[in-house]
Amino acid sequence: MGTVRCIIALAASMRWDIYQLDVNNAFLHGDLHEEVYMRMPEGIPNPDNKVCRLKKSLYGLKQASRQWFAKLHGELQYQGFIKSKKDYSLFIKKHDDHITIAAIYVDDILLTGNHLPTIITLKAHLDAVFNIKDLGIMHFFLGIEVGYLPDGVVLTQKKFTKSLLSDCGFDLHKSAATSLSINTKLYAEEGALYDAPEHYRTLVGKLKFLTHTRPDLCFAVQLLSQFMHMPRVPHVTALHHVLRYVAHTAGQGIVLHAADSLTLQAFSDSDWAACPNTRKSITGYVLLFGNSPISWKSKKQSTVSKSSSEAEYRAMAAAASEITWLSAIYIGKNPVFHERTKHIEIDCHFTRDKVLEGLIQLTYLPTHSQLADVFTKALPSPQFSDLLSKLGSPQHTYTFSHMIITLVTTSADVAMQQLGC
Repeated sequence: MGTVRCIIALAASMRWDIYQLDVNNAFLHGDLHEEVYMRMPEGIPNPDNKVCRLKKSLYGLKQASRQWFAKLHGELQYQGFIKSKKDYSLFIKKHDDHITIAAIYVDDILLTGNHLPTIITLKAHLDAVFNIKDLGIMHFFLGIEVGYLPDGVVLTQKKFTKSLLSDCGFDLHKSAATSLSINTKLYAEEGALYDAPEHYRTLVGKLKFLTHTRPDLCFAVQLLSQFMHMPRVPHVTALHHVLRYVAHTAGQGIVLHAADSLTLQAFSDSDWAACPNTRKSITGYVLLFGNSPISWKSKKQSTVSKSSSEAEYRAMAAAASEITWLSAIYIGKNPVFHERTKHIEIDCHFTRDKVLEGLIQLTYLPTHSQLADVFTKALPSPQFSDLLSKLGSPQHTYTFSHMIITLVTTSADVAMQQLGC
């Protein structure tokens, strides 16, 4: 989804149209190169009890998705597209000043770029080979509704949200101003067991899908997800609070703004020893392309950090795996390692090398300007609303704190490099 949001933000900035295609019976197009046999279908006379050898894949076959992608990859290569090394579902064709981008999600294809003849030619070729359904300008993709403004593109999940709220079984009349109450602490073994754990898992799973367009829910969902195996009443109470907040902000999504300058900004933060059960820290980061949020995460760190500095570095390392030019702050500029940080030298060397290469620039941010704060803890309502207002929501926006890495690009060609082209 980060790739999809990045492409949409780029297209909005360049005023490119985004086209959507759907491939009919996609998995049936894959060629099989190994021997695979199946029983004769019922209704066909088979007195000798023979079996069929498959030449094409079928739905339900383990190789089906892989063979379909290999077939599509071959056809895109034939048309001059090159697969990105950063995301294998992204294909780019460049010729002179012409750029065309294709993003693949199983049998759904997004096309955009600045050369309409290339897009038309690719559509015709794919239709001849696969029999595609041309859906025109993108309006609904993977459950996400796409709207267009003079200055950008709006992504929402209103239909999905309405279905989620109508089926949740909770009283949602009382609104909530934030996704979680401030200083919320949930314990693994505190409170009575919830008598409908499947219901809890279903709702949290749906909320996780909603985070594709709702970064404001990211921290709350990762917190609730830690108790899926054995939810208790306090966990359900917190879930109820999140649902009341969602009901209060049901139409909220993100705006991917058209920007004249394609600047890449990454915000990274951590909340040290925040988990009351394990004392592990929380990682949070968000990546803005121009002024548009395209990638974000809130996650409990896998190991215990002995200091807040170590927790910050682990948060930076997590962000750096999402975008290699993301890094952290003070120690990254200081070549001296001291005792409390020597066990995280790998992360330090990695980020410091990127600083020396000039790939990233490290800047300190005060807490009130740190967008990543939203992803690490529950915040007071005024601070929560102020930060959200900076995260590209049509109704609210989002903000995060501590560290910022900026990378400025000056043309679509350079932007394509960041996409792995």
